[in-house]
Amino acid sequence: MNKKIFSGVQPTGNLHLGNYLGAIKNFVQLQSDKKNQCIYCVVDLHSITVKQDPRTLKQNTRETTAAFLASGLDPEKSIIFNQSAVSSHAEGAWILGCVSRMGWLSRMTQFKEKAGKDKEKASVGLYVYPVLMAADILLYDATHVPVGEDQKQHLELCRDIAQKFNNDFNSRNFLKVPEPLIQKEFARIMSLKNGLNKMSKSDPSDFSRINLTDDKDLIINKIKKAKTDTLPMPGKKDNLEKRPEVLNLLGIYSSLSNQNLDEVKSNFEGKNFSSFKENLSELLIDKILPIGKKIKDLLKDEKHLDNILKKGAEKADNLATKKINEMKKLVGF
Repeated sequence: MNKKIFSGVQPTGNLHLGNYLGAIKNFVQLQSDKKNQCIYCVVDLHSITVKQDPRTLKQNTRETTAAFLASGLDPEKSIIFNQSAVSSHAEGAWILGCVSRMGWLSRMTQFKEKAGKDKEKASVGLYVYPVLMAADILLYDATHVPVGEDQKQHLELCRDIAQKFNNDFNSRNFLKVPEPLIQKEFARIMSLKNGLNKMSKSDPSDFSRINLTDDKDLIINKIKKAKTDTLPMPGKKDNLEKRPEVLNLLGIYSSLSNQNLDEVKSNFEGKNFSSFKENLSELLIDKILPIGKKIKDLLKDEKHLDNILKKGAEKADNLATKKINEMKKLVGF
């Protein structure tokens, strides 16, 4: 079956290993299958659900684009663009927002987590964010969406919105109901300091993450100081549910080396953690350092990055405008 794939990454700047292993590496693998049509978006509309400095946001959009390219995404094989350049996303979000129900959005756990205890001070944008995400996907008739576990609920909502729109406007299969593509292992990379927290730019400690632009010495130092525990290196049959930091480091190794977790455990069984960490550092240097260098090189030519986004937006706009115009007719505009 030919797949039409849509996914997006927020331009938060300073992308890290979690962004790469949780999303971008998978994007590149999906692009490599000639049967797939891939659309990858820098979702700058989503990013302004919290206050952004305009100059920083523009630069972060370029940096995310550079990370896409440096990791292996090819603008000749995939459509790469920034969301705000295609106005159909905002139009689609409004129409679908009028189809969506408050009860559906109120159940979104990610809003509860991000808004915290004082929900009254959260932006309306943060609350209706999943409707915009639905518009992103449905405008392109995407059949599959790569999502992490934390976005799975949003995709379920997208499916509900599509089905309700089709029913409300008696337009069976007009909005395609997409399927999730979930990485079976380690779609969610955790902090190097606390295996129960997701690796994040917002963590105050830079030693909680491997940034894609970290140099060799910094990578070695961060892995050396990464939290483990006092128990021996696990074997193939050992259960790691109660050892989240160890599971995370083994998972990172597994993802980077394209080995399954049991293979990695077998390879290092009986060895000490310092030996494993040395091997993990070498693997990170081999895989991540070249990406970081390419990101830095690409950022030196902002016009080139802007041109890639512009060309990608033109391709995306051709698809999205056709869909939004059909949607408007159905609604009665």
